[in-house]
Amino acid sequence: MTEPVDILLLGSGPFAARIAFDLAATAQRPTRVLVAARDPRRLAWVQTAARGRAALFATPARFATASVDLLADGAAAALLAQWRPRVVVQAASAQAGAVIAGRRTGWSALVAEGGLSATAIFQSVVTCAVAAAARDAGGNVHLLNGCFPDVVNGLVVAAGLPVLCGVGNVAILANAFAGALAEEGAAARLRVLAHYQQLAAWRAPPEGRGGTPPRVWLDGAELADVFARFADIQLTPEPAIELSGASAAPLALAIAHGLPWQGHVPGPHGLPGGYPVRWDGAALHLDLPPGVTQAAAVAWNARFEAENGLVLEGRRARYTGRLHAAIRAADPSLADGFPLDDLPAAHAAMAALRARLERD
Repeated sequence: MTEPVDILLLGSGPFAARIAFDLAATAQRPTRVLVAARDPRRLAWVQTAARGRAALFATPARFATASVDLLADGAAAALLAQWRPRVVVQAASAQAGAVIAGRRTGWSALVAEGGLSATAIFQSVVTCAVAAAARDAGGNVHLLNGCFPDVVNGLVVAAGLPVLCGVGNVAILANAFAGALAEEGAAARLRVLAHYQQLAAWRAPPEGRGGTPPRVWLDGAELADVFARFADIQLTPEPAIELSGASAAPLALAIAHGLPWQGHVPGPHGLPGGYPVRWDGAALHLDLPPGVTQAAAVAWNARFEAENGLVLEGRRARYTGRLHAAIRAADPSLADGFPLDDLPAAHAAMAALRARLERD
């Protein structure tokens, strides 16, 4: 029987590679990582670079690879049954993150106009297949989703599937803020509530920022002007994988080795948006500031998609706001969303629209 791995990392694109490379550089205990994806050339490079980084930084991380098509029937379940990971980090998506800053097409224009929830079905179809495999593998597998978790994790849970939390998004801003505070010599305890939609403000120059800022607490006291306090923070137009991917490494290592950890994650237990959390070595808990209830934090995060994006109504996902209008203009038959009971059909329909818009 194959020896179990500590961490199963799904995907070989830039986001997954960032996770692998930071696991290689930061693991302090013996850690076996399996990277699984479709592209053999990318897998070979990720393995080579991750092993090289482990040697470079003298860490006890070890890496192997497996070729898999996660959308093939039974592929995810077979992978988990063979390797029996403690942690699965899902970073394989049917939609590349470069859509936010890549070549301009009709599809990228729709995403720019309506928002990233246009891509939710592409993120959901793979993640739900992995979540189903994690469910069938038993209660000792913890799934971390790196594919649009602010929204997708809610879809996963609504479909009756398990997901512990996401990685990235709120952690981008929380760690960028923490870095700025450290540069100031501040030792304050930081807690942040933030939705992925708020990242866009920090991609703009300071003078162009607007909208609702994240909520930030330092030692339990909420900041009044987050934009002014962190005006020097500047994100790239592209996905900020140097922070988002990196944020998966310490959490995955803590879970794999049963160690405590605290920080920020999107979509914990399927909740919308991002929150401060703590892992006690066995379970994940919200770590909200004093006086902030879970209901209030969830309601604050949920309003972003309610105004524009994708919301859940029972076992159906519904588009809202500008996104609903943009999809309706492109294909009225898709504008009302999709049922969670038939994600493959919804994925095929949206993929056909994407292909048409990319040709136009």
